[in-house]
Amino acid sequence: MTYCAALKLEKGLVFGSDSRTNAGVDDIATFRKMKIFEKSGERVLVVLSSGNLSITQAALTMVEQRFHHWEGGETLLSTPSLFDAARILGETLRDVQLREGPYLVQNNIDANASFLLGGQIQGEEPRLFRVYSQGNFIEATWETPYFQIGETKYGKPILDRVITSDLSLMDAAKSLLVSFDSTMRSNISVGFPIDILCLEKDAFSTRLRWTIEEDDPLFRILGREWSEGLKHLAAGLTGLPPPGSGRDRGLS
Repeated sequence: MTYCAALKLEKGLVFGSDSRTNAGVDDIATFRKMKIFEKSGERVLVVLSSGNLSITQAALTMVEQRFHHWEGGETLLSTPSLFDAARILGETLRDVQLREGPYLVQNNIDANASFLLGGQIQGEEPRLFRVYSQGNFIEATWETPYFQIGETKYGKPILDRVITSDLSLMDAAKSLLVSFDSTMRSNISVGFPIDILCLEKDAFSTRLRWTIEEDDPLFRILGREWSEGLKHLAAGLTGLPPPGSGRDRGLS
């Protein structure tokens, strides 16, 4: 399992991914889930992956080969829009699924895989897509400003309450890290290192990029401050009515 999330904001995009892959409690490894394709000053595309590792690796390798070597057809280097980039990624994933999926299913191996694709191409606004295992995809909107894949349920309540389109990239990145902290506290299949990338609108640069290791002191402070803040808020919440006041029915 893994956890990846990407946020669409007025000032740009924020991406986060963990690096843990497991095929059981005694078979755990580290594989980075963030892949960056860029052409200086013209485009930056970021892909986050979740699901069967062999499927996602094969699809990304094929996309990368097209990115560098394809002649006479569209690639992530030449496609005119993020929509077309999502289509290329989806078609590639579908091809891999058709070739490899049946053999995995025959051996009771989950062949599901999915991607988050976001970035900006010169002439377009920053865009964000979720690519499903079947190769189809949807685009983030201002009403739905973020996508998650993998182990999503523990971090989702945080993003639902905090993420708004006018949030700064740094505040969004901190909120995303809190969602990772909450996820890792509740699920051992998500783990370090965590990769964070902020793409500023119209900057076409990956300079705002961090790798968070397990012993990172600032991440530990962030998690501690979040926990202490929740305890403080819980202590200050309106309490239950006094027993026997007539308003306590149904509480027992």
